[in-house]
Amino acid sequence: MSWQPTRDPAVGETPCPFIETVVIPRTADIGGFEVRRAVPSMQKRSVGPFVFVDEMGPTLFGAGEGIDVPPHPHIGLATVTYLFAGEQTHRDSLGTRQLIRPGDVNWMTAGNGIAHSERTPPALRATGSTLFGVQTWVALPAPYEEVAPSFAHHGGDDLPVIEDAGKSVRLIVGSAYGARSPVATFSETLYLDAALQAGAVLPLPAEHEERAVYVVSGRVRIGGDDFPPQRLLVLRPGDMVEVEAQEETRLLVFGGEPLDGPRKLWWNFVARSRERIEQAKEDWREGRFGTIPDETERLPLPER
Repeated sequence: MSWQPTRDPAVGETPCPFIETVVIPRTADIGGFEVRRAVPSMQKRSVGPFVFVDEMGPTLFGAGEGIDVPPHPHIGLATVTYLFAGEQTHRDSLGTRQLIRPGDVNWMTAGNGIAHSERTPPALRATGSTLFGVQTWVALPAPYEEVAPSFAHHGGDDLPVIEDAGKSVRLIVGSAYGARSPVATFSETLYLDAALQAGAVLPLPAEHEERAVYVVSGRVRIGGDDFPPQRLLVLRPGDMVEVEAQEETRLLVFGGEPLDGPRKLWWNFVARSRERIEQAKEDWREGRFGTIPDETERLPLPER
């Protein structure tokens, strides 16, 4: 089948019947590098347990430059860091120091409170580097919101990879295609990274109630409509959907079990009540989140 470009249904048009909504991420510059925020948005506040999805970069840093996110706090969530290119050093108030490389997964459970920092490793800072990846936040179910904080790292070689007919799928978190990631979660979760050759078709099973496709690069066709990069395609529940790559494409698929109630997000805090967020603010002001080895600075609370 030859491909002819069609309209972009994200621009004021009704998308195909398999898609609930299309989100164009908003772009922001954070500390010298660009992010595209797909979740939360006006159209969609969460997909499964995912309440925050930021695509970082790709950003090219010159010699002496890099990412520097000083210590900052989290509650009520797990952060999931996944890189396509570059490296990043994670440090936290548990004493963890972990380098993350492309294909690895850093899963940090904040629970009742943790602080961490994210920085470019010194060796890459000296020579210059590229940073490209995605950071997501997974809201913890109510019974686990106040668990003790913890950190888990899984190398790319530990994650299942499913390869077939022009496609390679790495299962980052959760279960799909009869495989399961070793990353421990608190609810049923779906998160995968798919690389597709032109013409390859990726079926998306309907076993997970909420699902979304984020097009990182390339172009995809779903139900007769084409979608360019930097589009979040929220799928309707219950449908067996096929994603066809119109050119060499990379995409993320994420979702899972819906949240067990609404969440409030303020700065780096996720909670069911405003009171819990106010307590977290006070705890950060008073230094109750602990300290991070080798770190002396920290992010202040926003003014609003």
